[in-house]
Amino acid sequence: MASPPHVNKHLKPLFQLVVNNFLVLVVAPVTAIVFLRKAAQLGPEEILSRLHGLRQAHALLAVFLPLALATLYLMSRPRSVYLVDYACCRPNSNCRVSIGSSVENVRFSPYLDDGGVDFMTRMHERSGLGDQTYLHPSFHYIPPRCCLSDARDEAEQVIFAAVDDLFAKTGISPGAIDILVTNCSGFNPTPSLADIVVNKYKLRADIRSVHVSGMGCSAGVISLEVVRNLLQAAPRGARALMVSTEGTSIINYAGRNRGMLLPHALFRMGAAAVLLSTSKSMARFRLMHIVRTLTAAHDRAYLCISMKEDDEGETGAYLSKDLVPVAGEALKANIMAIGSLVLPRSEKLLFAISFVARKVMRSKMKLYVPDFRTAFQHFCIHSGGRAVIDAVQNSLRLSDRDVEASRMTLHRFGNTSSSSLWYELAYIEAKRRMKKGDRVWMIGFGSGFKCNSAVWQCMRPASNIIVGTPWADSLHMYPLN
Repeated sequence: MASPPHVNKHLKPLFQLVVNNFLVLVVAPVTAIVFLRKAAQLGPEEILSRLHGLRQAHALLAVFLPLALATLYLMSRPRSVYLVDYACCRPNSNCRVSIGSSVENVRFSPYLDDGGVDFMTRMHERSGLGDQTYLHPSFHYIPPRCCLSDARDEAEQVIFAAVDDLFAKTGISPGAIDILVTNCSGFNPTPSLADIVVNKYKLRADIRSVHVSGMGCSAGVISLEVVRNLLQAAPRGARALMVSTEGTSIINYAGRNRGMLLPHALFRMGAAAVLLSTSKSMARFRLMHIVRTLTAAHDRAYLCISMKEDDEGETGAYLSKDLVPVAGEALKANIMAIGSLVLPRSEKLLFAISFVARKVMRSKMKLYVPDFRTAFQHFCIHSGGRAVIDAVQNSLRLSDRDVEASRMTLHRFGNTSSSSLWYELAYIEAKRRMKKGDRVWMIGFGSGFKCNSAVWQCMRPASNIIVGTPWADSLHMYPLN
């Protein structure tokens, strides 16, 4: 990525070194020089006499007060939350659907006219999806047959597969789970998905369970915040199970509205199960920050993704043409908030200088775009579609390698909604790119409109990438050219 024209690319590394290490390079040496100069002026006898003149109470206070303040700070600080491990579902091979078969099903659809067939054919071919994504067998019929029992079967398939793999990876028994949070926007049966998990694994009667619905593809980060808050209120060492999925029954639309046909070309089966705790034992990542941005107060953003009826009364998920620009606006608001938390001082200063210069000079000079690669080594951008990934890449000026995990996840698994971020993290780890100390930025988008971020720091890279990884049978194929 080239630096903005007003920042010299040769001087920038030196600028970053000085600003980011200002205390070490400037303040500490100056303070030491001033102290030594003053000591030389006083002389050793004067210094010793002043030290002997100090009262014991003063010395005790000088030691006790910092210790008391440090203890108070540590006690009042919220507990850290850690990621023990996670697992992503790789559905059964009989659920695979190629682009060719999807296009063929479209051509034989009894609901579409010639214009609709041409539109859906183009959308499938340009979607960025490959030939190994998954749809429930009920979608393989012409026309698809979607009913409550099929939707429930899909949810149980992907959720149980992910949770089984997670328990196998961690060796944790179901009885050790204290908190359960599930999320799914489109499919919300009664009993809830949380109850289905409790029943399947015979979880304890005193477990704290929550189901999050209607939050769109960004629900994974919202569920993560719910888990964090519950863990910080629970006894130390408590364990939480988080399950993120989406029911593809929402894309079964029997009409001709193109904004409601589009989801069929993007959404696919998937789920992720995540184990979190306030104990460092076995922890692999530490949760650093969660930043949520909601723009639902604006009608344009509020209506860009919704479940609604078309003019003929057919229900489906509607994607507006404003989706990409709305996502860009929400992303800008989110990065303004998260930038203040994660960016080094040098990037903040460059942005401030460009902002002040623009105001003072009253010119149309572009604001400096901070280089978020100075704060993060890895990016997991919700694989909502090629246009969404392109928009984020351009906004943040990321390289193709930075967004590789997102594009390859879209190609291999499609848009798996809230679970997509975990497939991307699994890709990075399967490629052996994660190192101790690396930071990961997860960015999720969802209806409302929402842009939510989670920041992780790696404590221990994966030692076993076979169990619970969705990439075991296809990693050798990626990245694609």
